[in-house]
Amino acid sequence: MIIYEGTACPPEKGYIAIVVSKFNRTITQRLLDGALATLKKHKVHEEDIRVSWVPGAFEIPLIARRFADNEDCRAVICLGAVIQGETSHDEHINRAVSLEIAKIATETNKPTVFGVLTCNTMEQALERSGAKVQTKDKFVDPTAGNKGAEAAEVALEMIDLLSEIPEPRLPFDEMFSNFMDSMNGRDEDDSDIYDYWDDDDNDDVFERLPPPKKKKRS
Repeated sequence: MIIYEGTACPPEKGYIAIVVSKFNRTITQRLLDGALATLKKHKVHEEDIRVSWVPGAFEIPLIARRFADNEDCRAVICLGAVIQGETSHDEHINRAVSLEIAKIATETNKPTVFGVLTCNTMEQALERSGAKVQTKDKFVDPTAGNKGAEAAEVALEMIDLLSEIPEPRLPFDEMFSNFMDSMNGRDEDDSDIYDYWDDDDNDDVFERLPPPKKKKRS
């Protein structure tokens, strides 16, 4: 049995992006502070962090996608705070943002972490942003109870975990697409369909074979 488990450590290369909403900035600034403190604790250099402020939570996915599509980006941390109001506006925002963030992660194969608070009250949001009563003689850890800090921890673990798990081989849908291209008259050199063969009864595993030899014309 092989067990994979990531650890919170700095990535070997690339940068980590943080997209944070300006709406409810009293809350989101605390989330950002927690995320930055956590990255610093785990030895991520300041020059390897990119922070982008967006107007509201609804704008987070667009900028998150822009970062995730960049080859040098290792992960995107999405921070925001949507608090319930008198209408169902918050429900629509939360649903749209959460679905888009999940879509970005699966389509780009980049950790895209959901650190958006979805609270019923401002008090709940303050609690989840690590807000505590500060005294003159005691330092308050910005990461304590801070969902932004948790999101940064998740991002680091996922970067490390993905580096341990072997990358997938040619997916079936891509192989089928190559096959259809070849049937439409493309040259063999332009398609990989002839380079793969199912090595057993498992339809998800393919072995690379040498390309077929072209027959000489007589």
